Amino acid sequence: MANSLLNDGIVQQVREVFTNLKDPVQILFFGRKNDCEYCPDALQLIEEVAAISDKLNVQVYDLDEHAELASRYQMDKAPGLLIVGGQGEEIVDYGIRYAGIPSGHEFSSLIHDLLLVSGGDSGLEAETRTYLKDLQQPVHLQVFVTPTCPYCPQAVVLAHRMALESPMVQAEMVEAMEFPELSEQYGVSGVPHTTINYGAGNVIGAVPENHLLQEIQRALKN
Repeated sequence: MANSLLNDGIVQQVREVFTNLKDPVQILFFGRKNDCEYCPDALQLIEEVAAISDKLNVQVYDLDEHAELASRYQMDKAPGLLIVGGQGEEIVDYGIRYAGIPSGHEFSSLIHDLLLVSGGDSGLEAETRTYLKDLQQPVHLQVFVTPTCPYCPQAVVLAHRMALESPMVQAEMVEAMEFPELSEQYGVSGVPHTTINYGAGNVIGAVPENHLLQEIQRALKN
């Protein structure tokens, strides 16, 4: 059996945090049998996390074997995670996604997001909620990160909170070193780096909520 990725101290800390979980949450894992260096560790990590609470469940899929399902959920990277609400077949997709293993500082993003989806409240400011509620155009956010970046979780969780708030928003954490071609495509030289609608807008650094909102508004006008 593989050694645990989470030590007893971290498990205990997470268990205490998970006492705040409300509704059930599912993690849909999309891997690939070949050419996916981080898939085994990513799957082991989320299975260890899910084992800490009976309100968490993991479903495991393969991008190639379950291509139709992957396409339905717009999952095209391995390892890929989709954090959804509901139990069994009753899945509520909030557009909260991960491309790459949520390790290092990004482990805190994963824990935050599980609480976020379980609680069902984005915690965003009223102005932001109003704007997102009235969105007519889709917004696609990709937050490029590295595991050693202490400011990246702030940017990831903000994007995911916006996705929770609006069905028009999809937000994906992208581990920059695992997907170098994508990072190069968007000119990622520092993290966090958030791209809006495939390069229509860019935000460098962990910025306040109103700053990201303004950049989304600007990108949608382009």
